[in-house]
Amino acid sequence: MIRKEKEIKVIYTLVLAIFAVFLAVPVLRLLTESFVGESGISIANYVEVVAGKGFLTALGNSVKVSLASALCSTVLAFLLAYTVQYTNLHKNFKKVIRTLAVLPMLLPTITYGFAIIYSFGKQGLLTRLLGGQPFEIYGFWGLMFGYVIYTLPISFMLILNTMGFIDKKFMVVSRVMGDHAFRTFWQTIIRPLAGTLAASLVQCFFLCFTDYGIPASVGGQYDVVATVLYNEMLGSVPNFQRGAVVAMMMLVPSILSIALLKFLERYNVRYNKISEIEFKKNYVRDGACAVASTLIILTVLAIFAVIFVVPFVEEWPYKTNFTLEHLMDVLNDQSLFGVYKNSIFVAVCTAFLGLFVTYGAALATARSKMGEKFKAVIDGIALVTNTIPGMVIGIAFMFIFSGTPLQNTFLLIIVCNVVHFFSTPYLMMKNSLSKLNNSWETTASLMGDTWIKTIVRIVTPNMFSTILEVFSYYFINAMVTVSAVIFIAGARTMVITTKIKELQYYTKFNEVFVLSLFILATNLAVKGVLGIMDYKRNGKKEK
Repeated sequence: MIRKEKEIKVIYTLVLAIFAVFLAVPVLRLLTESFVGESGISIANYVEVVAGKGFLTALGNSVKVSLASALCSTVLAFLLAYTVQYTNLHKNFKKVIRTLAVLPMLLPTITYGFAIIYSFGKQGLLTRLLGGQPFEIYGFWGLMFGYVIYTLPISFMLILNTMGFIDKKFMVVSRVMGDHAFRTFWQTIIRPLAGTLAASLVQCFFLCFTDYGIPASVGGQYDVVATVLYNEMLGSVPNFQRGAVVAMMMLVPSILSIALLKFLERYNVRYNKISEIEFKKNYVRDGACAVASTLIILTVLAIFAVIFVVPFVEEWPYKTNFTLEHLMDVLNDQSLFGVYKNSIFVAVCTAFLGLFVTYGAALATARSKMGEKFKAVIDGIALVTNTIPGMVIGIAFMFIFSGTPLQNTFLLIIVCNVVHFFSTPYLMMKNSLSKLNNSWETTASLMGDTWIKTIVRIVTPNMFSTILEVFSYYFINAMVTVSAVIFIAGARTMVITTKIKELQYYTKFNEVFVLSLFILATNLAVKGVLGIMDYKRNGKKEK
């Protein structure tokens, strides 16, 4: 037991060291940089930014479009989740919804904007089919459309998961008590979901507010905080101190998000027992849900259909003959295909390193007898990394590691991804480890096994499904992220998403869509392979 606690403490110390060096120190340096002016330390930079032309307008634009998008995403996600959990529709239809609703997560957000341009632009694919442009794609509506597509999968998974833990027998009790349909709906579904729906609003708002990929493509003249930050740091006339100020001000939503999410935890309804019921036949409910869900899914898929069309025609929209020329051009261009190989390398390394870091952190909090205050530190890190913007981490890395051997290296990008996406994989690991038998390590120790051997031979095999989920999560997010890596990737270490941003300036959208297809195909392949591995493992267990 003593050995076990020593080993846990070593792991705990290593995890804290990683986040101290690659999160706390860079953010503190960023904070310091924001106060550095020509006359020394002062708040002059903050005054200059706030009083400067355009910042408050950009801030207001960000709040307005993010709030509208968060509301829309949460409502649409609720409809999809309700269709899956509370209707009598065929299970295969529900399975399709579960699969397709999260499909946008396999593509980078910067691609969403280009897909919107080529779908709803003046010569767009859907514009031609509809006979006219349905909305102005540059500015508020284009941003909102992109943000909703971006946040819908996250909101859907959050609401769907909570709906699965609502005890549905209370619907029967409500009906027996004589409640009308709306009251039953409100009391047995909406009220238990209140905390989750509010959390979805907070999470979606934060994701929209801090995203850079979508404004980079369809923002137009509608400035938001993310584009202001990018222009300050990497624009034609960079101003690092002003950029540091904007980055620190982007942390305000992070702090508010942390406070709100902690507050909303008290509204989570926990049932002692989950009862399943057979839903009453209601053809109106099921039909309405089926139509609504189909329209939502088809709209999302229709946006991305252009990715499969434009790169395979000679010149959209003037020469629409089928061709593989654009695909072959990318495959034969070493600079373009090279960034794809870079992305694969970064994603694989991120997945492995992230797996070890999250596993170690979860072991320290879920499988040790360390004090609750020590465990709360890692839980706090998870909460912070869940809400800190990727752009802020990237800029903080740029400040702290410029001029060091880590500058413009793959290692820096990999560590940045591990830190940025730590929260969700850690919670996956922690929840799974908490469900395992707590006496395994003690029993193994009494039998003479070392703690390491116990973890490798007993605990890890029982964590196989979660390990695959964590690997998949890190891999996919490393493939699609752009906000953080755009500030720390160099010419030699460029990945697909940063290359797409570069290609935008040269209007090489065929190459953009081909590279986006590479990302989608790779992520689908990885999810497919990991899914087969998990299925085979569980199949053997069942036998």
